[in-house]
Amino acid sequence: MARRVFIIAGEASGDAHGAGLMAALREREPGVEFAGLGGPQMAVLAEGVRDWLEEAAVVGLVEVLKKYSYFKAEFDRALEAAAGFRPDAVVLVDYPGFNLRFAKAVASRKLETKVVYYISPQVWAWKRGRIAEMARTLDRMLCLFPFEVPLYARSGLQAEFVGHPMGERLGALRGEARRRDPGLVALLPGSRRREVEKIFPVLLGAAAEMARLRPELRFASAAANEALAARMRELAGEAGVACEVGVGNSSELMATACCGAVASGTASLEAAFLGLPYCLVYKVAPATYGVAKLVMAVEFLGMANLLAGRELVRELLQGDATPGRVAAALLDFVADREGAAALAAELQAVTAPLAEPGAYARAAAGVSSCLAGDGG
Repeated sequence: MARRVFIIAGEASGDAHGAGLMAALREREPGVEFAGLGGPQMAVLAEGVRDWLEEAAVVGLVEVLKKYSYFKAEFDRALEAAAGFRPDAVVLVDYPGFNLRFAKAVASRKLETKVVYYISPQVWAWKRGRIAEMARTLDRMLCLFPFEVPLYARSGLQAEFVGHPMGERLGALRGEARRRDPGLVALLPGSRRREVEKIFPVLLGAAAEMARLRPELRFASAAANEALAARMRELAGEAGVACEVGVGNSSELMATACCGAVASGTASLEAAFLGLPYCLVYKVAPATYGVAKLVMAVEFLGMANLLAGRELVRELLQGDATPGRVAAALLDFVADREGAAALAAELQAVTAPLAEPGAYARAAAGVSSCLAGDGG
């Protein structure tokens, strides 16, 4: 009888990783059936997976609270769908605010299924006390970073390092001996609309200042979709900045620009993986930032800095994320090519453990192992 997997992802990166895992599971488990929530990449692979990404991909306490009734309705709908689908496994992809509660609800409903979490929530950075609760509601944790495994092992939750999908997706770009364009600067504000509205004007302000001081520089950006690209072009026009905006070309831009400003998140780790000299920029609602400062258990926001154990990449957050500070950081890279090259080498060194290909296949093997009852 074919396996049934109920899968949930709630943002663009989770959609990509969820689709990669689904494809790898089909290789291992022919005939596997999927249902759940995800994005366009996951929805294309299975009719039972509904694309809810446009509404679901929000970040920050304040932003989520504004849409509480929407998320409550979707949560209840998904839980009923899972109960009706009778899955052999529930696979939760990142998206901890929703997915950890969903795991708890599955346990409370006593659904006869395994619960696998793919892409560890950053509980080591925010809420380490939640690990014990996760051990009670999850059967397996599949981690992208090796340092995460011991944190869960101490709680009794079986965890395994399956590697980061960047290794297979960006390995060829990382390995290319391409020459960086000394006049091209990347402006990467993130993949969400809220990030674009909050961060891109700061980056455009920095670009305007840089262009005034170094008129030979050119600026380029990348959007997650055409709708966001149109909005970014509009913002660039309003700012009077010549900035080429492509769609889905962020990796190529990271591999060719001389330097860049990158929003915190998956993009900043990809930038490090590809050796882009960059500064990290991020802004959220003031209340969200205030709460985050109170609960953060780590010194840095950027994964490259966490892997390095020091501020390898300059972090310009909230009040420090100004056009002037961003421009100054990027102009340092433009002026000091040797320093920029040294940073690029260090970034590739700290991300080396993530370069091994085959992460989705290993994640699929982890799901299959859990379904078989191996060690779980």
